[in-house]
Amino acid sequence: MKLRLAMIGGGQGAFIGAIHRIATRIDDHYELVAGAFSSNPEKAKASGEELGLSPDRVYGSYKELIEKESQLPENVRVQVISIVTPNHVHFEPTKLALESGFHVVLDKPMTFSLEEAKELKKIVESTGKLFCLTHTYTGYPMVKEARQIIASGKIGAVRKVYVEYPQGWLSTFLEGEDNKQASWRTDPGKSGIAGAMGDIGTHAFNLSEYVTGLQVTKLNADINIVVEGRKLDDDGAVLLKYNNGASGVLMATQIAAGDENNIKIRVYGEKGGIEWQQDIANTLLIKYLDKPTEIWRTGGGYTSGYVTTNMRAPAGHPEGYLEAFANLYKNFALTVKAQLEGAAATPEMLDFPGVEDGVRGMAFVENVIASGKSDQKWTDFTI
Repeated sequence: MKLRLAMIGGGQGAFIGAIHRIATRIDDHYELVAGAFSSNPEKAKASGEELGLSPDRVYGSYKELIEKESQLPENVRVQVISIVTPNHVHFEPTKLALESGFHVVLDKPMTFSLEEAKELKKIVESTGKLFCLTHTYTGYPMVKEARQIIASGKIGAVRKVYVEYPQGWLSTFLEGEDNKQASWRTDPGKSGIAGAMGDIGTHAFNLSEYVTGLQVTKLNADINIVVEGRKLDDDGAVLLKYNNGASGVLMATQIAAGDENNIKIRVYGEKGGIEWQQDIANTLLIKYLDKPTEIWRTGGGYTSGYVTTNMRAPAGHPEGYLEAFANLYKNFALTVKAQLEGAAATPEMLDFPGVEDGVRGMAFVENVIASGKSDQKWTDFTI
């Protein structure tokens, strides 16, 4: 059984919409049957035609999509709505979709503000609908294995966390050159109060909490606008304190000229450490105090079920960003199907980012920006 899927946003020329659609097709759990792909009706119509959708299921706005799909018979209307709009158009369509009885997959960060995030959490809880937030990097098999290794106590209690996300694509004033991606991501009216910290810093923050199983309780941020004329931060570093007493360092920058998307995490415990980076995503390093470092690989036969259920190719065949994205969609689909069948979802199925991750991500954004503007050295992580 395929789940009937609609998409809001992601029309012609939109990078992330195409990524989401590819991710939904990899495991054949979804069929895209409807969409409101653009606020421009002509562009929305052209996008629907390009995707081969029936014209009567291509809508001119998200409100029209949700209203008209709600009126269709239960065995016809969409079951899941994927929302891939810029940050300032996350809250309203998600709220309306959930309250109208649809499950939702939402691109990160969850909302424009922390207040919206907290309100959305209440709506998810009150409606009972399922919700997934696409923090892509938690979808990698060896990231999942790192989480399992740390949870098992193999490296002992976590003491130190280093997580970094260097990009270089905004090293120049790209938003002044009619670049669509740069324009909205650096616009406070569309992106929110943060630039780099909201765009990629939230990924690094989420990865650190997911892998360690810990939560940040205090932080100390240095936030910078490096490129002249830019309105939002393009560089920053944050010192972190976790709820077990461990300390961490987070770096997120979009002015690291020559770097692409090599997000990386290192975690050190009492007895050893782990290291993973996206450039060699099939590899996980496990380090020890008293013996040589081990190199673990996907498909090696010695990993947990969290690896084997999230990989598709034989050992040695690289699986990357698209597959990690697809793992979030797959696990979410299996959870939705379990609910439809009245069955209990397994822990592996439930292993996707949810509304709590979204709230903490927006709290990270607001706390980091506040700390960056403050003369106070350490501030509590408040929600």
